[in-house]
Amino acid sequence: MTDIKSLCVFCGAAVGDNPAYAEAARALGHMMGQRGIKLVFGAGHVGMMGIVADAALAAGGDAIGVIPQHLMDRELAHDGLTELHVVESMHVRKQKMFDLADAIAVLPGGFGTLDETFEVITWKQLGLHDKPILLIDTEDYWQPFAELIGNITRSGFARGNHADLFALVKTPEELFDLLETLPESHASADPDKF
Repeated sequence: MTDIKSLCVFCGAAVGDNPAYAEAARALGHMMGQRGIKLVFGAGHVGMMGIVADAALAAGGDAIGVIPQHLMDRELAHDGLTELHVVESMHVRKQKMFDLADAIAVLPGGFGTLDETFEVITWKQLGLHDKPILLIDTEDYWQPFAELIGNITRSGFARGNHADLFALVKTPEELFDLLETLPESHASADPDKF
């Protein structure tokens, strides 16, 4: 298996309107805790963020949160984390979460989740890292995103195969199955490149 010791999880500060979203977050957190894989996330105690963190911690895992000062109250920072990093901006938050993780998983979420996901995919396209990026496509949530990326490529605004940048999986189980088949990443994050 690829040597994944920490997984950055991008997900919503809300739970959405389908109970399957929360169940996927709970299952992912539980599996991470069981496997001893550290959770790196946006530090919120609400929505999908709270569910994945609670599940990881309940399964004996570590949860490392990164949150900007201006969101401490709005997103209700989780008070039971292994580590909490309070940073000065959203930009610093994304960079810190990325730096602390060996791979990225994306659960359903809103505009912030999209922002985070597009940024790490762009960094990968530019050759700044080679970390696995896996979108958990619960109830086909990420199908429109995959179609948009396909259209960007077909329309000549991106080269290559977007499958080289990220993968869609249906469940957290499939995420871990896929991680086991991936080769070691050979391009580590270099903060000076960003």
